[in-house]
Amino acid sequence: MTNSNQPYVILVEPQLAENVGMAARAMMNCGLYNMRLVNPREDHLSAKAISASSNAEEILENAEIFGSTADAIADLHYVAATTARHRDQTKQVFTADRAAAELNNKCREGIRTGILFGPERTGLHNDDVSLADAIINIPLNPRHCSLNLSQAVLLAGYEFYKTHIQAPEEQFVTNHTQLADKEKVLAFCGFLENKMEGCGNYKIDAQREKLVINLRNIFTRRELTEQELNTLYGIINYISKTKD
Repeated sequence: MTNSNQPYVILVEPQLAENVGMAARAMMNCGLYNMRLVNPREDHLSAKAISASSNAEEILENAEIFGSTADAIADLHYVAATTARHRDQTKQVFTADRAAAELNNKCREGIRTGILFGPERTGLHNDDVSLADAIINIPLNPRHCSLNLSQAVLLAGYEFYKTHIQAPEEQFVTNHTQLADKEKVLAFCGFLENKMEGCGNYKIDAQREKLVINLRNIFTRRELTEQELNTLYGIINYISKTKD
């Protein structure tokens, strides 16, 4: 399994350096090497983090740092968000093993994928979940279903590792249209938001926030191709000109 055909593990606002180190250890256990960090509170290369990684410091040394979740996933085509809580968002929900199979298939097709993990205390914010194509839910004892960060990374990573080694060595895909990466999808969402603002459709800020999340959910769960996005741009621009 090479670094190019595996998902990026994206830790959003991790609080403690030790937890980042233990997450790196879990990744190394499962043969995952692509770590991205969004606004980590502590230095991921501190002595605490390196000690907790238990000889997985190469993952920490190669980790990429981003200022926002949107930036961290901009070059990816498919992203799954891990959450233990019910979200009032319409997205496909996978168990860890089903998600692993989905991610593995996409990686083998050359599709760039990622898995989002939230802060230790709160988990992912709704805004972050709205950026994802799907949700990963790990069913556990309902009386005590919370996991620490490294446990969640290990469970998701282990399922991906199992699926990968059980899969055939090669798969051939034909007539495949290039998926739009997240940067392009979110740019289109921003384009729509600006069009809506121009029409004066936002009465209150809360209404705007809800609409933005709904728009993101509509378009992030569709796995849009670049050609489809261009078609949508053309339709919206045509309607705008006709209205004017």
